Amino acid sequence: MATMSGDDPQRSVEQFLYRQAECLDTGDWQGFIDLFADDGIYWMPADPAQATGDGVPSIFYEDRDLMAVRMRRMMHPRAWSQKTEWGTNHVVSNVRIEKHDAASGLLLARSRFHMMEFRNDATRHFAGSYIHHLQRGPDGYRIKLQRVDMVNAQGMYDYVLQAWV
Repeated sequence: MATMSGDDPQRSVEQFLYRQAECLDTGDWQGFIDLFADDGIYWMPADPAQATGDGVPSIFYEDRDLMAVRMRRMMHPRAWSQKTEWGTNHVVSNVRIEKHDAASGLLLARSRFHMMEFRNDATRHFAGSYIHHLQRGPDGYRIKLQRVDMVNAQGMYDYVLQAWV
């Protein structure tokens, strides 16, 4: 859990998002999942016009249970797709808080990202925006909903995404 930075929600949210990127870049899959609330959702729509991920095709639409299944699959000793040299590097920027209700602890943050992925001796770049619906608790923020809108969501890929962006 990312620590709070005093009473400055901007700084706290930035540190939280940097922690999330670090989990992804180091392959700390359980740490990534633990950043989500018990009812948290990770959603990457296939089309930026989508208003919901429920009942429509999405690139990702996962609750914590599905994230745990993905994690176990990636870590399985016979997951040959994971045996090649693979890694990512995320840059998160332009973090801004759109809504903040200090009384309830609910917060809506928007940010931009750029991710470089290296796999099978090839580099791919992904970029887009994040929308985080966060719930502040006694030990920090938890993700209620993370929406990932990729600039190239409808592009052609040599292979599918194995992990979260």
